[in-house]
Amino acid sequence: MTSAVKKMNSPQSWKPPPQQDPAILSYQRSPSSNLLPSTNGNRETGFVEKLLHSYGFIQCCEREARLFFHFSEYSGDINTVKIGDAVEFQLSSDRRTGRPIACAVVKVDETSYEVISDDRFTGTVVQEARVSKSKNGCVNGNIDGMGRVTYEHNGECFFLPFGLDDVADSSLNLKPGDKVSFFMATDKRNGNIQARKIELVAPTPPPRCQGVVCSMKDSFGFIERADVVKEIFFHYSEYNDDINDLVLGDDIEFDVQTRNNKEVAVNIKKLPVGTVIFEDISIDKIQGKIIKTLKSNRRQSDPLGGRISCQTAKGTAEYPYGDKDQSGEFTLQIGDLVEFQVATDRRDKLHRATKIQLCQETFSQNSEKREKGVVSNLKDGYGFIQCTDRESKIFFHFSELVDSKKEIRTQEEVEFTVVPDPSTPNRPMAIRIRSLPRGSISFVNVRPEKYIGTVDKEPSSHKSPSKIKDIEPAGNIVFDYEGKIQNIPYYHKDIADMREAPKYGDKVEFSIGEVKRSNSRFAAAVRVVIRNIQGKCHGFIATLKDNYGFIENADHDKEVFFHFSSFDGDVNDLDLGDEVEYTVTRKSAKLSAENIRKVPKGTVAPEDILYDKGVLQGKVIRPMRIVNPDQDEYSGLVQVGGDDDQDAEVYPYGITSLTDKRDFLQRGDAVKFQIAAHRRTGLLRAVNIAAIRKFTRARVDSVKGQFGFINYEAEEGKKLFFHMTEVHDGIEVQTGDEVEFVVVQNQRNGKYSACSLRKITDRQRPERLLSRMKSIKEDMTGPRVVAVRQPKGPDGTNGFKEPRKPWTPPQA
Repeated sequence: MTSAVKKMNSPQSWKPPPQQDPAILSYQRSPSSNLLPSTNGNRETGFVEKLLHSYGFIQCCEREARLFFHFSEYSGDINTVKIGDAVEFQLSSDRRTGRPIACAVVKVDETSYEVISDDRFTGTVVQEARVSKSKNGCVNGNIDGMGRVTYEHNGECFFLPFGLDDVADSSLNLKPGDKVSFFMATDKRNGNIQARKIELVAPTPPPRCQGVVCSMKDSFGFIERADVVKEIFFHYSEYNDDINDLVLGDDIEFDVQTRNNKEVAVNIKKLPVGTVIFEDISIDKIQGKIIKTLKSNRRQSDPLGGRISCQTAKGTAEYPYGDKDQSGEFTLQIGDLVEFQVATDRRDKLHRATKIQLCQETFSQNSEKREKGVVSNLKDGYGFIQCTDRESKIFFHFSELVDSKKEIRTQEEVEFTVVPDPSTPNRPMAIRIRSLPRGSISFVNVRPEKYIGTVDKEPSSHKSPSKIKDIEPAGNIVFDYEGKIQNIPYYHKDIADMREAPKYGDKVEFSIGEVKRSNSRFAAAVRVVIRNIQGKCHGFIATLKDNYGFIENADHDKEVFFHFSSFDGDVNDLDLGDEVEYTVTRKSAKLSAENIRKVPKGTVAPEDILYDKGVLQGKVIRPMRIVNPDQDEYSGLVQVGGDDDQDAEVYPYGITSLTDKRDFLQRGDAVKFQIAAHRRTGLLRAVNIAAIRKFTRARVDSVKGQFGFINYEAEEGKKLFFHMTEVHDGIEVQTGDEVEFVVVQNQRNGKYSACSLRKITDRQRPERLLSRMKSIKEDMTGPRVVAVRQPKGPDGTNGFKEPRKPWTPPQA
């Protein structure tokens, strides 16, 4: 309201304001002549509807009219007039315009127009009454400044207005939720109802606070409050239940008390999970760009050190974020395109970015170098990736997975960025790992050209324990490349059809592949073109070990390794000297036999014995390689005659040359033999070789499974070792049996053992037992002994054959 209005105490003292108000100008021209005399001497009533700069409007109660009045027509202090006040006035008209106006306006008591109820009503305050603030006669904020009280009547809910002057106790400030009693006033003029003479019945109980346990010590802790950005202290004794059930992060409610000028939480009660909510998260997702990361922020104390910039309807906006706002723990970099949601703190209305996810297009828009690979192995919380362009494997941590909800698996194809590992110098690590569809990665480049070659070596299907783990012995193909003979490796995975796997000597077609990370070549898509039909070979079983053996070829000059799994049949049916058919493959550095099949005796062309040479005698000057594995030659040599004559005839021999296939001849052994000629090659060799040895007799000292010891000292203090395979005819040998044997010396380790064992007699009682029995004197005066269990004899029978007779003492 202007200063001119504030100084006005009566219509005579009022001075016009500097503004050129049309209503004021009309009064300036002729104040008295503008008003026509009242046609009716009765005064009317109404209430102030509107107050403007220097005039207002009155709503009439007796008629449907809205009358203009000037502040000069109010008899009193115009500053006390407010909208809604009841006034009394006299009706007049403007002489210039002829319109009705109000004059001689006075304020009257409103209660004179109200009807007050006889009974008091009870209700609840739902809106607090406030002082209305006016500017230039207009009310701002709450339009009428009125409060609201609600009450129920006949099942219906009513809302009544009330003002500050309607409260019986002016010092009382009613709050929403307060229980009150009041009279109901009905305006006779318009029928409006209002609450009068309000009294407080029951104040609103103070609201209980909520929060989350954020810290716990020995006997106290702290609560993160949900109503203000503040922590509050609490003691364990204030918890209403077992304190052991309270853990960090639990939702609780509590009351606040002041003790020693500090607020503390009391009467603490646990709430269901998810009851306390600190912030509201928007549904819409926003795209933005990282302009500051948490690592680049130098203020370590700032919990929201990161910044994201985005475009909004109002322009460019920045949102902070913290370490828990990412959907995962992967590394974010400046310039990354991200998608996020906005979280608004209910306490201080602070906005921040949360649920941050990396956009797919961020890698294509920045200059970040991405590499590809396959997850090779996984550990507890970390793993390793085999890169397509690197020899070494790259370390990674599970926290660097862009999609943290997806479970990573071995052999999964991924894309990643390589950076130095900050915890380990000189070691790279993979970050920002993203899964790729299967088939997106290739470690090799395969040329479209086809080549023809010959399999010189097959990839091994048996891994030796001594080999390096995870390295498969490769096969080899020989082929002509640009006029030069080349060798190229291949593996089982490179064979086009494993049902038609190439064998040694087969003609194959293949492509050349190149490994990206090492530029090494290999044969890919290997396919058999022509089988090696001449690969069938014949030979003789030369050696049988635990799970493998050796085959002597038909020419008797070489041996071929074979595994028992390559034999087509029961391995127990094999014996030394048996004729077999097989194919030769090269799976390692040496040849090996596959597809072994036993054939009838005589299938291999026999040799022609030169009977005119007679039976010759000589000695072994070189044993077979079975006896001495250190020598390169397979076959042994025998010399005619016993003297060291350099001109003496020397003949080779093999396993089939021995009359006793288990008698491995030693160097220097005297032998007798015949001479035979090979039908195909005509080469001469020694056959029907029999050792001229002196057999030694002794008794078996002990038997332990497949080996035992003989009571014979070839070396001082050591009994003679023997193996069960050295016993003739497979006869079972037991402790105490008398055997004859030949003592031989191992050419490799120099130890002695028995061979060519023959059982002579059944076992007898040991000498120590016999001598002890002879020394025992019969004591007829001893106590009587009754056998409660029959002994088991050495031959397996139950006790002695003679019937037992009861013992009777001699007659005195």
